[in-house]
Amino acid sequence: MRLVLASLAVACVLTPAPAQEIKDGPANEKAQKTYKDALKELHERREEEALEKFKKADKQDDGHCLACQKQMIKYGLKYGDWKVAELAAEEMAGEAKGDRETAVAHYQFAVVLMEEGLQKHKDELFARTHDELTKALAAYANFPDALYLDGRALANLHQDEAAKARFEEYLKTEAGNELNRQRATRYISRPELARARMAPPFEVSTLDGQRISMDDLQGKVVLLDFWATWCMPCREALPHIREVAKKFQGQPLVILSVSLDSDEQKWKEFVAKNEMTWPQYRDGGFTGSVAKMFGVTAIPHTFTIDADGVLQEEHIGDASIEGKLKKLIARTREMQAAESPGK
Repeated sequence: MRLVLASLAVACVLTPAPAQEIKDGPANEKAQKTYKDALKELHERREEEALEKFKKADKQDDGHCLACQKQMIKYGLKYGDWKVAELAAEEMAGEAKGDRETAVAHYQFAVVLMEEGLQKHKDELFARTHDELTKALAAYANFPDALYLDGRALANLHQDEAAKARFEEYLKTEAGNELNRQRATRYISRPELARARMAPPFEVSTLDGQRISMDDLQGKVVLLDFWATWCMPCREALPHIREVAKKFQGQPLVILSVSLDSDEQKWKEFVAKNEMTWPQYRDGGFTGSVAKMFGVTAIPHTFTIDADGVLQEEHIGDASIEGKLKKLIARTREMQAAESPGK
């Protein structure tokens, strides 16, 4: 996100600096102890236990612990504890001071509600998302990410004309993420895509120097293959992926293998030795940017994405994917023929 305001919205929740944590920590003495215990749980990788303690510390501090609320939102979203994430976001919005802080707080609340709405498929949550974004934009009208998210919320409410208007406003700001700008352009002409389960708008540089972004692959079926050289089931699935690459060569299909290897040289040697000639990218681990976008926690893990960028299937472990690929490729060819009837 290029806009400072939007960057703050993410930074406040996802990566609070230690100094900021202390500054925004609880004032209550009991809450301070609970908060320190929560940080210890985080350090020891017990995130769900830490979440409960951040929640307790915030309650002991009468709902004024901003640092607790940031962590409650972060881990509430991660573990689907919507009640906790909503409570923290509501408290943050209630405590916000000044236009900028108010806009960020209501935007963050909207992010929580949008994620919950996408999981639960409830119009009420999309309506609440829109309400929070209306408040954010009232405090700070030129807020690109709020405009973009509001477009998505309105699209999910099937208010397509209002959604188009928001996406058009977003494009006029000349700010925001370039990949989101590409999507906004598509959503204006096809608002139904804004309510589909779209693949995250990633962009990578492959082993052979290609720049590949999800939205640049519009018009092609995509198979994302998450794997690693140290993963024995991945090694066992490799001949299957190689066979798929060979079988569908020349078709409107792109296979992208995303390695979670940390050792770059070992990865390169393995790719060369095993003749993995399709696009290869090393994400570095489960905390890599692409793996995190797709929520990958186990491998081998594949995602099948259609020509519109909509996620169709997801499999953990080796799975038969040829049938689905054939159907998606056939549909893609039909779409291409319909768009070019004279050819």
